[in-house]
Amino acid sequence: MEQDQTGADGMIDTLMMGTDMASAPDMTMIGLFLRADWVVKAVMIMLVFASIWCWAIIFEKLTRMRKLHRLAGRFEEAFWSGGSLDDLHQRIGQYPADPMSSVFSAAMREWQRSASRGYVREGAAGLQQRVDRVMQVTLAREIERLEKYLPFLASVGSSAPFVGLFGTVWGIMNSFTAIAATKQTSLAVVAPGIAEALFATALGLVAAIPATIAYNKISSDLARYAGRLEAFAGEFSAIISRQLDEEG
Repeated sequence: MEQDQTGADGMIDTLMMGTDMASAPDMTMIGLFLRADWVVKAVMIMLVFASIWCWAIIFEKLTRMRKLHRLAGRFEEAFWSGGSLDDLHQRIGQYPADPMSSVFSAAMREWQRSASRGYVREGAAGLQQRVDRVMQVTLAREIERLEKYLPFLASVGSSAPFVGLFGTVWGIMNSFTAIAATKQTSLAVVAPGIAEALFATALGLVAAIPATIAYNKISSDLARYAGRLEAFAGEFSAIISRQLDEEG
């Protein structure tokens, strides 16, 4: 009889353990998302999409910067090779492939337009100013294009942690409301709600940290590239000035 009672007690304990395991909440990422309040879900979805868009911007910007430096190196090699600038301008065509070629083409167009109208000899100083102005305007426009979408990285880097914190605060408020309603304060009851809330903060950090690092990196690369363009514009302006002095 005692053996039968012991076996029955063991079966009951096994069934109770199985029931507890079956009723245990799903603590995976998907489970936490599905159990969360609709406000917290909206925050999580927004942060996930912001993170995906940030990575797309990061990949595009880094790839483009490497390409632009490579194209600038090729252009400078052709520019300083000693060949005819008119021939180089013709090879570039109407649609330059990189900002440095665009600055050069804009200056050459202004030069050729003035030369065709006889302004080179009559107004050398005015021509020099027009060429410099055209290069600066083209340079500013090209840099503005390269900076496109960078404010989004800065915004995500600065605001995503606070958006995630909002989701966390909202989730914790719901958890305490549920605790007050059920009057149960055991860890098994409290832990799932707290985990759901903290998951929003984790997503906010996942979106913000890469965005901040990438923004600083890309901004630094753009500053160096802008300096390279300005140096080329200054050198080309000096070449034009010397040629105008020779013709004068």
